Parts: sequence; C-alpha cells; structure tokens
Amino acid sequence: MSSLDEARAELRARQGAGARYDAETAPAEALDMARRGTAYLARIVNGLDEAALWTVSAREGWTRRRVIAAAALEAREIAQALEDATGKQGDRAETGTAALDLAETLPSRALRHLAAHAEVHLNVVWRDLTDAEWDTEVNLSCGRMPARDMPRLHAETLWRAALDLRAGGRTRDLPAALKENLASG
Repeated sequence: MSSLDEARAELRARQGAGARYDAETAPAEALDMARRGTAYLARIVNGLDEAALWTVSAREGWTRRRVIAAAALEAREIAQALEDATGKQGDRAETGTAALDLAETLPSRALRHLAAHAEVHLNVVWRDLTDAEWDTEVNLSCGRMPARDMPRLHAETLWRAALDLRAGGRTRDLPAALKENLASG
C-alpha cells in the first residue's frame, strides 16, 4: 500500500460513515497532484497584494491576474463539462476568452474568490464521479478526452501557473511526475 493509499485509509477511518470520497478507480495520483497544485498556487496568490497582481507574468503579454483567472476558468470548464457528460447539469458560466478578459479585471478579492470557488466546484464534481464515469469521454475547448485524464491536465495547469507567476514558485517543488514537462518551459 502506498503512502497515498495509507493516508486515504486513515482519513476515511477518521471521518466515518456519511463522508463522500473519490471512487475507487479514480486516478488518485493525478487527483493528488491537482489538489496539491491548488493549495500551492493559492498560497502564492494569497501572498500577492493588489499591485503585485497587476505585474507581468512569465507568459508573454499576460499579467499575473490573467494567469490566475485562466487556471480558475479551466477548473470551471472541466467541472461543467464533466457535469454535462454525466447528466448532472447545474448552473453554467462562461469560460472562454471573454470570460477570461473580464475575470482578469475583477477586484483582487473577487479574483481570489473565483479561483477558490472554481477549485471547490471541480473537487466536488471529481469526488462525485462513479467508477464508470471516470471513463466517460468529455468535450473541452482543448479537445475530447476521458474524465480520468482531466486531473493531470489541470494539475499541469496549476503547477505551471505557480511557476509563471514569478512569485516564489520553484521547479524543485513540482511533483516528480510533472517535472520533466514543466521544468523545461
């Protein structure tokens, strides 16, 4: 049993009956990378003041705000696409370029709230997927893929965003499974 499996078993024992968990066949390692990426990025973002949010990022032509907004809107897009694919449709919000342009200009508090809310929504959707739903094909703006590939896709986005903010994100902090792809640029 891996340390991640042991930690999951201990958590379930502490929380007891009634708590909801990821499906047994969910991509646990990728979900872990995405969830750790969420926390890592949030720590960096929460350390930036208003002026720092408006400075340039490592992405050409993008402010730090735009990098943060793009990660948040990707979480929103994935959550909504998964809900559509599994018939669990809820409210819908825009996630395209116009939404990104608007999100970049939100007040700092609202931008942070958008990022936090989108990640919570995505985690709830991931947690509620059944074993069979993890193999569902889902349409995203970047193409069609199985649900089980989405946690890694989003993990890469989150960890790349943390580096691109140029605000303390370090390549040595990247999960080993992502280092080769993200450390090279």
